[in-house]
Amino acid sequence: MLFAPVRLGSTALSAEVLTADVKNCKHFGPCGVGEKALYLNGFLFDRHYYVALGDIRRVFKRVAMSKGGFTGNGVFGAIPYLVVEYGDGTQKQCTFKREDNVDDLLAYLAKVCPGLPLHSVQAEQRLARKAQEEAVRYLDVLTPEAQAAREKLEKAHETDIDRKVLRFLPTAEGKTYYFDGEHYWRVCVFIPESQTLEAVTPESSYLVGVKFGEFEAMLADLPEKLGETIPDFHNMEFRMKQLREAVAQNAAGRLEKVQSLVDDIEKDADEMCAAERLYREGKLPKRICHCDTKVSNMLFDKDGHVLCVIDLDTTMPSFVFSDFGDFLRSAANTAPEDEPDLDKIHFNMDIFRAFAKGYIESAKSFLTPLEIEMLPYAVMLFPYMQAVRFLADYLNGDTYYQTKYAEHNYVRTLAQYKLYQEVRKAVPEMKAYIASLL
Repeated sequence: MLFAPVRLGSTALSAEVLTADVKNCKHFGPCGVGEKALYLNGFLFDRHYYVALGDIRRVFKRVAMSKGGFTGNGVFGAIPYLVVEYGDGTQKQCTFKREDNVDDLLAYLAKVCPGLPLHSVQAEQRLARKAQEEAVRYLDVLTPEAQAAREKLEKAHETDIDRKVLRFLPTAEGKTYYFDGEHYWRVCVFIPESQTLEAVTPESSYLVGVKFGEFEAMLADLPEKLGETIPDFHNMEFRMKQLREAVAQNAAGRLEKVQSLVDDIEKDADEMCAAERLYREGKLPKRICHCDTKVSNMLFDKDGHVLCVIDLDTTMPSFVFSDFGDFLRSAANTAPEDEPDLDKIHFNMDIFRAFAKGYIESAKSFLTPLEIEMLPYAVMLFPYMQAVRFLADYLNGDTYYQTKYAEHNYVRTLAQYKLYQEVRKAVPEMKAYIASLL
């Protein structure tokens, strides 16, 4: 070879070994991984340096922000680096054009050098702290609370209890979860002869209302606080803040087209943010809610009877409006959430009545008068909130939601806002029906 790679670290490879290794190494951008060494770029040449694999202490990615440069990412761009720490802690930093090359190199190193640290010391510390926080936040309470739920079912003389409480198997260390360094895993006891359903009918909506009301009731006296799995997920003040930031930045240059819609949304913003204000005033509680209420998140037996609620990953503190309003946003909409023909979008009162009847039957034992009074507000809140979220993403240039065509988020916004208007017209009828159930 014309220029032999320059050694970094204490271990030198013979000319013969080095020639063969660098020739056969796997390339990742300007660097490479051989059987004997890691090859790093210099200022002018790719794979100009080498570090014997045995000398490497850790390898990790670092990303810095830069104004333009060779990245071609506009005014500001992210510059990815590969950092290699070797010997006595000396670090060599290599610049890449593409971040995915760095990711691919690290993934390859994980296979060929198992056990080699692939995070910085600071990142490892952050991951460890996050793991501890996650474990304390909500996982440690699952086993005793599942037992408490079982005891409540027994007191209510329920039958077939083993199929009505999710049970998680412990690890060898006695934990109800396993953390692999990045993700959490749980193993649940299989519930035989069970099924999920998808159809939304008045009959299934009633069952959803009953079961999710029971779910909240069972957790109403939970002695320990759970953390928010997705912070500010249903926080209307936070969603309005996001929209206002999107309006101020107008990143995609679309504000002029939607300014009148922004103005209409702002007119109702104070009313729609009422829940957070009432919470701060101590008038409205947060409870443990499922936060993904739908027919398919329940298990049924072969005869169509409800067994239990499943898919608990979004279970967290929220207003009961999350479980009540979000179900009706999708279930009582007579059209898809991205329906372009607004004349097809109406609010199905039959679905509302069925769901509200079931929910109030099982939840009225713990709901406060204010929570019950605000249930129609909950039904308005969620199409309004979703319209705000779609609109913010549209203004930002479609950076969050996946879209199928250029104006998809705009169409979604109009559809959800039309549903919000339809729900608002139905508020007097909803209030009268709820009053009849009390």
